[in-house]
Amino acid sequence: MTGQVTNARLSFGLYEIDLQSGELWKAGFRIKLQGQPFKVLATLLEKPGQVVSREELQTRLWGKDTVVDFDHSLGTAINKIREALGDSADNPRFIETLARRGYRFIAPVGVIEPVSEPSAEDSHASLAGDVTGLSSLPLAPGAPEPSGGAHPADPGPPGAGTNAEFASVAAAFATTRVEGAASRARFSGQIFWTSIGLCALAALAVGYYAGSSRAIKVPPHISQITDNGHLSPSVDSMEDLAASATDGVYLYAATIDGGHSILSSISISGGVVEPVNLPAEVASPALGDISPDGSRLLLRDHLSPESEQPLWVVPTSGGSALRVGDVLAHDATFMPDGDGILYANGNDLYLTHLSGQQPIHYASLPGRAFWLRWMPNGGLLRFTILDPITHTLSLWQITPSDHTPRRILAGFNQLAGECCGVWTADGRHFVFQSSKGGRNNLWEIAGRSTSHPIRLTDGPLDYESPIAARSGNRIFFMGTDSRSELESISSGGDLTPVKGFLSDAVRVEYSRDGHWVVWTDTQGQLWRARSDGTERIQITPGTLSVFLARWSPDGSRIAVMAREAGKPWQIYITSANGGNLVPLLHEQGNAADPSWTPDGKFIVFGSTNDTMGKDNSNRSLHRVNVANGAIEQIPGSSGLFSPRCSPDGRFIAALSLDQRQVRLYTVASHTWTTLSVSSGADPIWSPDSRYLYLHASLDPAQPIDRISIPDGHVDEIVRLADSREHDAVDYVFGGLTLDNRPLIRARVFTGNFYSLDLS
Repeated sequence: MTGQVTNARLSFGLYEIDLQSGELWKAGFRIKLQGQPFKVLATLLEKPGQVVSREELQTRLWGKDTVVDFDHSLGTAINKIREALGDSADNPRFIETLARRGYRFIAPVGVIEPVSEPSAEDSHASLAGDVTGLSSLPLAPGAPEPSGGAHPADPGPPGAGTNAEFASVAAAFATTRVEGAASRARFSGQIFWTSIGLCALAALAVGYYAGSSRAIKVPPHISQITDNGHLSPSVDSMEDLAASATDGVYLYAATIDGGHSILSSISISGGVVEPVNLPAEVASPALGDISPDGSRLLLRDHLSPESEQPLWVVPTSGGSALRVGDVLAHDATFMPDGDGILYANGNDLYLTHLSGQQPIHYASLPGRAFWLRWMPNGGLLRFTILDPITHTLSLWQITPSDHTPRRILAGFNQLAGECCGVWTADGRHFVFQSSKGGRNNLWEIAGRSTSHPIRLTDGPLDYESPIAARSGNRIFFMGTDSRSELESISSGGDLTPVKGFLSDAVRVEYSRDGHWVVWTDTQGQLWRARSDGTERIQITPGTLSVFLARWSPDGSRIAVMAREAGKPWQIYITSANGGNLVPLLHEQGNAADPSWTPDGKFIVFGSTNDTMGKDNSNRSLHRVNVANGAIEQIPGSSGLFSPRCSPDGRFIAALSLDQRQVRLYTVASHTWTTLSVSSGADPIWSPDSRYLYLHASLDPAQPIDRISIPDGHVDEIVRLADSREHDAVDYVFGGLTLDNRPLIRARVFTGNFYSLDLS
């Protein structure tokens, strides 16, 4: 007869579940989950990693003799669980569906509080299990696994026994304790020695775990600070690493609503979010750093997508702004003395002072530097290098005495993805984020060390942008879980959700005859189907990240803008039925925005603007012969990108690199004109070439405009910032429906702030 579990608390990711009380929490907040879905979740958690058949679920929950619409009830329960966990059937993080078989819980599960009531005949086995079970407790992410099975024993630190030795000693001593207890009437003296032995055993366990920095029994506890989900997350492929800062009482970070970014203060104790009053010069602030005394913020205006922007110093309480000389930078930090400012421009670092001294060159770097952070004692600077060609991130450091940059953790990841590191207040820990394994997680190395990182987090969210508390070993960071929905503009100007096979689409284009549609999804994959959703196939492999795709005029081929991990954006040609993707160009820089000419013989393309990778290539528009690869530049197109050929071939629309101008090229006369709009993004032609639609993304109202061609009259179709009952975080103009209604990808949730204590 085996013991029955009377109380058990389990953990997975940010979630904890109490199987006895029927309660579910996420990072300390209780989540509502009804009885039947809770029972299904509990059943799946009993067998993590194993398939639980539909028949077993039916028997466990409803019994064999209960008459119920089982398929509907089980499907409803699974959907409610996924809704509570923020999970998805298409891209599961917790519950995987196995068609016609059952379900499987795929995330790691840890035991927090197992409490059992053993039967008399199980007392010996239970006692031994209590001791040997120490090796089965969940280790901190990144810690070595206990030995056993196919895993070799961990030798541990010098002077410590292996896990196997520890388990063997523990089990042997447990046996001695049981035998002594069974005969205590005759050998009462053994009670004393048993007690001494148990103390020795406890000392051995404490010594082992205290002596090994790698074997932490319990992962760091994560606490949630905010819950509005409107933080501005990093977009490293667009040179947007979302920095935050703290003065000890508040966190300072960019938040976004209705597509407009503002700087907010967030109380650490209660998570209350309040906007910081800033002057118009920094209307869309990007945070660089906070002064050593916590009184001033270093900002730049991120409204413009230009790579280098003015720097401003603003009090943490808001108010007036002081411009830092005439410098332009893409990131900056205060020097440890609080007066000097170190800033990054191009591939160099420069030092300037608020007292007005002329900037001096500080260091030459192998790429563009971001997230500059000094060690608390000023003895070491670490920063992130973003490569605009490969779009990879790596960590580097320099010392005040030797301004030579040196990379750290070079062999940590197969494809560099480390960034955004911070030191704790005492300088003993350096915490950074890494995309190792396909998700962003936080890792830690000891102070000046450059090896042996230890994982601090392990999903299910993406963890990024760490901030060190101003005292102690507490770390604040973002947990991002982006959610969005595709919407179309109704005849009344409202946004209505798009249902069906296109609901996961980001950018959509129909073929010229309207019979076919191609789209990119939220995972960066490319799909094709008939306009009714039938004959759906995936065009690109999972190794390729797709930005957009364009039909050839005859509908037989597709031009694709995509990139492989660690490589620049390129243009590929593929058949409408799938197959090999053939590179159109043979250059090393970023190539973007393919647009077919009406005869299908040429493709007009450009480079990326600064936000998607500022390389040293000539940023202008070109036309390439699809048959032989011959390339020619479009006259007068220097400083332009994002070309779109009109379906009738008479015009080419394009954007200035700062996206403040929309230009129109008349092919017959080889002349350019400027259209009367404030800004533009994602221009799209109507099929009859009479209108050009675009998103005025730099306008706080976020309008979708329709411009009559060639007279240039502008009609505002919708103001996205005012169109939702609950503000979206931001928007992407993704295409037109067959009846020319704009399609909008509205992001409704990004993530929140969390914290953990390294001590």
